[in-house]
Amino acid sequence: MTVNRVVKTFSSDAYPVQNALSSVLRFDIYRKVPKDLTQPTYTGAIISVCCCLFILFLFLSELTGFIATEIVNELYVDDPDKDSGGKIEVNLNISLPNLHCELVGLDIQDEMGRHEVGHIDNSMKIPLNNGDGCRFEGHFSINKVPGNFHVSTHSATAQPQNPDMTHVIHKLSFGDKLQVHNVHGAFNALEGADKLSSNPLASHDYILKIVPTVYEDMGGKQRYSYQYTVANKEYVAYSHTGRIIPAIWFRYDLSPITVKYTERRQPLYRFITSICAIIGGTFTVAGILDSCIFTASEAWKKIQLGKMQ
Repeated sequence: MTVNRVVKTFSSDAYPVQNALSSVLRFDIYRKVPKDLTQPTYTGAIISVCCCLFILFLFLSELTGFIATEIVNELYVDDPDKDSGGKIEVNLNISLPNLHCELVGLDIQDEMGRHEVGHIDNSMKIPLNNGDGCRFEGHFSINKVPGNFHVSTHSATAQPQNPDMTHVIHKLSFGDKLQVHNVHGAFNALEGADKLSSNPLASHDYILKIVPTVYEDMGGKQRYSYQYTVANKEYVAYSHTGRIIPAIWFRYDLSPITVKYTERRQPLYRFITSICAIIGGTFTVAGILDSCIFTASEAWKKIQLGKMQ
């Protein structure tokens, strides 16, 4: 009697569990079809293989885009480098193959009243052509106001009679050097400018429009540089005494527009969403295509057998 009671108790406790499981099964929207009710076809096999290859191709494409870094640019009005003290660093490298080094000098002027003749700090003169020419390399700063700096003979002790200002500009850049392959800007727009065939006594005006540029990497670190556009003209300038005193002028002004480049990577959730869309969409379209082909083939078979009127 004791055993029978235990069995009855166990059986009565199992009914609620079975009912609960049956209730849960009603929510299954992915119901399985027994294998003996399915029919494999050659067309379905071909479509399945093509479908998997297509999904693999799209998956690799999305993975490549997810791993790669995207450069996004934007424009805004502001001074990005407020910690610079209102200064811009300049790097100048220019060769004058027909002018002695003792005659070459750098002068700096701007609208804040700065007027410096013969700037020598952080500059170097390298003789060329057995001393007949000179290569001037200078690193200096300018104020963030319109102004100019020019290479001339103004600081020389004695002015030459016919100074030859033919030249080649190797480098003129502002701010930090950006070594980023995905950013193609005019950071050194005058590189390679060759005026060796111009009038030796002519002055050269390079009119620069400097555009502040910010580059922010994935870690949030910002680097500040400057791009610039340039226009130039050539003319013969006379002093008040009638002498020709040529110079190479770089007249600059700052643009109020700042260009910002930001490194970004596709968010993980967007990558997962794309993969789900690829898999789901491909299988859905493949299923519709397979169903249409199978239905058409079955109809054709019935026509052949004479079962369809």
